[in-house]
Amino acid sequence: MYRPIGPMLITMNALLGSLVVLASCVMLCNAQCYFIPIEGSPDNLPKECKDLGGVTYAMNSKWKNERCEECSCNPTGIHCCNIVAIPVGFSKMKCKKLFNEKTCTYTVVEKKNPKKTCLVEQWVM
Repeated sequence: MYRPIGPMLITMNALLGSLVVLASCVMLCNAQCYFIPIEGSPDNLPKECKDLGGVTYAMNSKWKNERCEECSCNPTGIHCCNIVAIPVGFSKMKCKKLFNEKTCTYTVVEKKNPKKTCLVEQWVM
């Protein structure tokens, strides 16, 4: 016996699917970021931020560090996020990934002929 699916059920399934995708994206994105709270009191706010290595940065500044992270300093602290896209969808039998520390990027090349690039179908952050 055929029973038509009501528009309410379709809408609920679409909403649930969208929420699962959004939650997965948020979890993956946040896994690549961290926060260093600023030390100080509300009546004595610092004019700079200090990272874990002791390097100081001006308030409201942005920079890229040696670990390929984009960071920013604001009145609450330092916020840093990874900016490297990692190739995962390629033939691991025929190809290898090479990391360029200056540009913070990967290139995927053939193992037998490193001058030829390989097709990458998927990247992750």
